Amino acid sequence: MSSTQVFCPTHLSPPSELLSWLNVAGSLTAVLEVKAGQPLRVERSFEGYRLLSLAQKKQLNITGAMLNRPMLAWVREAQLYGNDARPWVAAQSIFPLPSLKGHARRLQQLKATPIGYVLFKRSRTLPHQRFIHRTSEGWQRQTRYDWYGRQLLISETFLPAFVITDSQMPVK
Repeated sequence: MSSTQVFCPTHLSPPSELLSWLNVAGSLTAVLEVKAGQPLRVERSFEGYRLLSLAQKKQLNITGAMLNRPMLAWVREAQLYGNDARPWVAAQSIFPLPSLKGHARRLQQLKATPIGYVLFKRSRTLPHQRFIHRTSEGWQRQTRYDWYGRQLLISETFLPAFVITDSQMPVK
């Protein structure tokens, strides 16, 4: 899978100062930690099993008869804090159960560890497909990663507390 980006249809485009953050090719965790000047703090709001929606199955490139069958995933929802008392990013990680085999089982044991520490441990970039759109909470990037042949869906929404300044653009 090649690395591609798709903007979902919308009447608005992301603000120019946010584009570079939405388009970070490697670990968003790493560039957020540079901006914060410290490790990110992860506060989980949910971690457990959930059924995948039809839209999520399509985003994960699930096709054929599996689209119409129930499929469980391990889901982690968290708020990411930089150097502020307010969260910068709302994140959701979706790991379909068929993807959680072998070493990938550790994704169920992340607890307060940023997902970027695991996904980008051996490689600075991963094959992915990204969708960017506006939600009621803020601008979101949804990325389907191919991590050692396993499909994972990571959504990251930049919240209002995430203040962009020209001197704090991500390092390319």
